[in-house]
Amino acid sequence: MKPIALTGIKPTGKPHIGNYLGMYRPALSLMENYLGMYFVADYHALTSMHDSAAMRELVYEVAASWLALGLDPDEAIFFRQSDIVEIPEFTWILSCFTSKGLLNRAHAYKAAVDENLALGHDPDEGVNAGLFFYPVLMAADILLYGSDVVPVGLDQKQHIEITRDIAGAFNRTYGDILKVPEGIIQESVMKVPGIDGRKMSKSYDNTIPIFAPEKKLRKQIMRIVTDSKRPEDPKDPEGDNLFALLRFFANPERLEEIRQLYLQGGAAYGTLKKELAEMILAHFADAREKFEDLMNNKNYIDDVLLDGAEKARQIGRPYLDAVRKAMGID
Repeated sequence: MKPIALTGIKPTGKPHIGNYLGMYRPALSLMENYLGMYFVADYHALTSMHDSAAMRELVYEVAASWLALGLDPDEAIFFRQSDIVEIPEFTWILSCFTSKGLLNRAHAYKAAVDENLALGHDPDEGVNAGLFFYPVLMAADILLYGSDVVPVGLDQKQHIEITRDIAGAFNRTYGDILKVPEGIIQESVMKVPGIDGRKMSKSYDNTIPIFAPEKKLRKQIMRIVTDSKRPEDPKDPEGDNLFALLRFFANPERLEEIRQLYLQGGAAYGTLKKELAEMILAHFADAREKFEDLMNNKNYIDDVLLDGAEKARQIGRPYLDAVRKAMGID
């Protein structure tokens, strides 16, 4: 069997071009050399998502996005996290080899604590145990299948490091049972800017959703923050949010033409925003059509996910059995 590359995405918002550039596209490209395992991380979403109807719909949207963007369920293993009954048990086992200090240093938990302190609140106000133990669940996702590599964004690098620490702690106790994975970070897409210039993120509400209705997508692109310079004024393309987004979708020749408009004067932000919208719509035209078809055939999505879960369990169960045997609880 090929080495395994594992990727998951939470169903906590509509997939956007930051997801595509930073996660979907690089993860799908690994299928040339790896067995791709892709999952919808609905357990992870429970740390913040408590609307059951919204959860169901977002699971379908994320699943349809993977399929529309090129995931072939006959070539890869595609599943829903909550369909893997071994995951909760494995998470508990790994938690017993995870120091609390390690979790105290996890970025998401630290950020929540820092925000509370800045507001003068109790450090743990509004922080549920799921958020605190999030890295352990992620480690279980990765280690259960003997994953070799995990493509992640720069902000997720720490989770791979924590996973490696947890696997090391278990292996030091029981021998080389768990495979220690490597993280893959694509330097060129470390940061995809949102419409406000910050990293594109659902939590910032600054995304450009891939599959939004055309009118809504165009409106969101027109909201991209720019400076107040006139079209005829020279501008620095390297410090410009709009140019940063054009870089991902314009062909090299057109990108150089736009660069010269910035440097010499003649770059009209409104016109370039409209051009970016056309580029994005053209880039995702086939995927948008397929996405709509899939969302109208949710029974097919269910079948794909359940079939993938069975395949994933066939890979994961021997690892859990080996873990149980090593600990003497088989």
